[in-house]
Amino acid sequence: MRTFGHNTIDAVPNIEFYRQTAAPFGEKMTRPSLSELHDELDKEPFEEGLANGEERSAAEEAAAALAAKQAKGGTIKFGWVKGVLIRCMLNIWGVMLFIRMSWIVGQAGIGLTIAIILMATLVTTITGLSTSAIATNGFVRGGGAYYLISRSLGPEFGGSIGLIFAFANAVAVAMYVVGFAETVVEMLNDVDALMTDELNDIRIVGTLTVILLLGISVAGMEWEAKAQIVLLIILLGAIVNYFIGSFLPTESKEPKGFFGYHTAILLENLGPDFREEETFFSVFAIFFPAATGILAGANISGDLTDPQSAIPKGTLLAIVITGVTYVAVTISAGSCIVRDATGDHNDTVSDTVNCTDAACTLGYDFSICKEGGCQYGLMNDFQVMSLVSGFGPLITAGIFSATLSSALASLVSAPKVFQALCKDNIYPGLGVFAKGYGKNNEPLRGYVLTFCIGLAFILIAELNIIAPIISNFFLASYALINFSVFHASMANSPGWRPSFKYFNMWVSLLGAVLCCVVMFVINWWAALVTLLIVLALYIYVSYKKPDVNWGSSTQALMYNQALTHCLNLTGVEDHVKNFRPQCLVLTGYPNSRPALLQLVHSFTKNVGLMVCGHIKTVSRRPNFKDLSQDHARCQRWLSEKRIKAFYTPVFSDNLRHGTQLLLQAVGLGRLKPNTLVMGFKNNWSDGDMRDLELYINTIHDAFDLQFGVVILRLQEGLDVSHIQGQDELLSSHEKPPVGSREVVVSVSLAKDSDSDCCPSKTTSNQSSPLIMRETKSPLSLTDQRLLESSQQFKKKQGKGTIDVWWLFDDGGLTLLIPYLLTNRSKWGDCRIRVFIGGKINRIDHDRRVMATLLSRFRIDFSDISVLGDINTKPKKHNKLTFKELIEPYRLKEDDMEQEAAERLKAQEPWRITDNELELYKAKTNRQIRLNELLKEHSSAAKLIVMSLPLARKGTVSSALYMCWLETLSKDLPPLLLVRGNHQSVLTFYS
Repeated sequence: MRTFGHNTIDAVPNIEFYRQTAAPFGEKMTRPSLSELHDELDKEPFEEGLANGEERSAAEEAAAALAAKQAKGGTIKFGWVKGVLIRCMLNIWGVMLFIRMSWIVGQAGIGLTIAIILMATLVTTITGLSTSAIATNGFVRGGGAYYLISRSLGPEFGGSIGLIFAFANAVAVAMYVVGFAETVVEMLNDVDALMTDELNDIRIVGTLTVILLLGISVAGMEWEAKAQIVLLIILLGAIVNYFIGSFLPTESKEPKGFFGYHTAILLENLGPDFREEETFFSVFAIFFPAATGILAGANISGDLTDPQSAIPKGTLLAIVITGVTYVAVTISAGSCIVRDATGDHNDTVSDTVNCTDAACTLGYDFSICKEGGCQYGLMNDFQVMSLVSGFGPLITAGIFSATLSSALASLVSAPKVFQALCKDNIYPGLGVFAKGYGKNNEPLRGYVLTFCIGLAFILIAELNIIAPIISNFFLASYALINFSVFHASMANSPGWRPSFKYFNMWVSLLGAVLCCVVMFVINWWAALVTLLIVLALYIYVSYKKPDVNWGSSTQALMYNQALTHCLNLTGVEDHVKNFRPQCLVLTGYPNSRPALLQLVHSFTKNVGLMVCGHIKTVSRRPNFKDLSQDHARCQRWLSEKRIKAFYTPVFSDNLRHGTQLLLQAVGLGRLKPNTLVMGFKNNWSDGDMRDLELYINTIHDAFDLQFGVVILRLQEGLDVSHIQGQDELLSSHEKPPVGSREVVVSVSLAKDSDSDCCPSKTTSNQSSPLIMRETKSPLSLTDQRLLESSQQFKKKQGKGTIDVWWLFDDGGLTLLIPYLLTNRSKWGDCRIRVFIGGKINRIDHDRRVMATLLSRFRIDFSDISVLGDINTKPKKHNKLTFKELIEPYRLKEDDMEQEAAERLKAQEPWRITDNELELYKAKTNRQIRLNELLKEHSSAAKLIVMSLPLARKGTVSSALYMCWLETLSKDLPPLLLVRGNHQSVLTFYS
């Protein structure tokens, strides 16, 4: 099987697809692109109306092929030049090239300006390499930066960066449009043609411009692409026009600082001359936004013919071409234009012998500019490139082209990214923007939203504060793309195998660090705002836990670390200080015994391992497919209920064998259970005694395997599966209609109500509950009490006591569990009371010794009671009740021949012999007496935790042992019978 996205399909070639893509006889056969292959793979394996193995007739095949071709013809897809290269170049060649590049050269000099360009190009090149690596590691759908980051680092990072990246693109529309509007208004101002005032004119021109751009975008990607090509031609013409003009100096331009190429000017402009408190980093911060825009092609990845090939080629080539262009403009401007000029033809010198600056050697004296006030030269005239060019208005057209193309690219990018984000339902309230229209799935609603955001910022017309935040939003995206490649490489997942090989994980990490550094260099407070927004969105998405699985590198690294730590733990010996109760809980289905599940979760959450074991009894061939589906469904239910546990089902012929399998096989290295937790078998006297034999032997098996044992008894019982609707185990899309509920109906002949024991003669289809839909009906009083009782550990317990009856030294597990419970908020108001056995004449001494012991164990307690009358004989009526209890299970060997008695004992080993009763008479009386004391001292406790009495295996029959447990625990509050494996779990020492 292969998995592409969310769809899992058989990896069988689509013969029909290859037949349709094959060229007619005599023509060259074209190889289908990767995106076309994926489009085919996303289809259902068998189309509607055709059964497995059936084929169409020749006429049907021809008709289907024609329909597919016609449907395909309406979708617009772009190649790497039109879709990526042109878009990236237009976005990188911004207005900065024409109106700020000369000023940067004047401030930093040719040398440092080239260094600034190379630093910015280094960041964008590393990011381009990382983008190429991610883009070639599988099929890329629409969503650009969001898709790349979310599929690599998961929905938390992808969702947070996707939202701010889409917002940054939307506001960038306003930035570029306002830049265009300002240039237009300046031209109107020069000819005294302002409509109102400068600020309102910017708003009017900006509004009209963004409406025009919206119309081009909504008209379709093809129109938008054509507009981009026109703008590119104008932009290229403006650049060529500048370089041609630089070789055509005229005397009229010399007073304004343009002399043509001269070595003297080159040498003078080689070093920096920072003015007005500018520094290298402040100038770098001004230039760097010009280098952004490398994701313009990736942002429309869904509209590319072959994104895997187009994104690397187009992005990297655009970085190279634009980088070379910026360096060429730097050297050109620095070699033919002086820093300061007056513009006055009369500022000439006749004697050039004592000249110290380049202008002087060329016959002009601009020394007055040192006092300030000059309007020409690299430092003073932002429009100096128009002066140099062969045809000035073409530079203005280039400025218009640069701003409008960048605005158009951002206007298209933002809705595409936002649509992909909304389709994944990361933020449920934004799902309305996921809808696409037309054959190209255009996000018209996203266009309108982007238009509204852009228009709002255009009307503000003050972008000096928001501009650095936008740059930081882009840089945060670049940083995460670089980190994604490092993270995926570090995770060492077999699924990380990009076909683009020219990347290095450490270089990508360097790129991520550089992006973060540049963020703070550009604007430290904007960088902090960006990081806080990303963090807030990350926390929100993490809290919401969207139900997606994209095989992110976060999952891969988590697995890698877990595996490494598990292996490291195997080399560490167990220590008493690090003991944790790691419980194998026989819950059956996780929601079958809520009280058992909630109580154990209370003392294992964030402390120890909890595994919900489910033994499915079968007598014929088990259905492993159902087992797998149940496993996924139950594990999902545990996650939704925020219960930190694993669900592990097994097939077995009976409870004992299944528990043996779980006890021996569950766990990994040190992460394996050490305590078996099960429910008390309330209905033991009503069922098959062979089930009781299995139940008791399961306890013995746990002790034999060095496990502790914990048994929970509630008087109402534990198992609610016969009355509680199983709809809670279903995911949201599986829930039944309103007005009905799903209930589990037991089909076994003798359902065990409280332990995870099933009859040994059930069939495989009976091992899973039958889910039947029926209308709501009132529950019986018994069932109502059972349901109420099953939820008692889910709520806060309030003030009360946890009574610990520590009658045997089992290593300290009986004390540790109550301590862990009181550390939870649900049990925080409860106090521990400790009861121990003792002698009447040593009560005070025993209490002091126990108090000292608990203090050294660092366990808080509210009271210690020493029971001096624990060995007193029980009351006569209680002894008679016990005698009536055991009567049906006695062997009564005195009433039959010895041979018959031995034969019956062999057939029914659970039967109680007279000799056994006499031998364990004292122990029987002790259980009866303990029940009397429990009722006397602990009848109001929230929970009783008591040492579990042991029975010698092979000597005490299962019926007698069960009668002891029944007598000990009847008519009491919730009772937890605990017995450790006699290995110390508490220590005095630090």
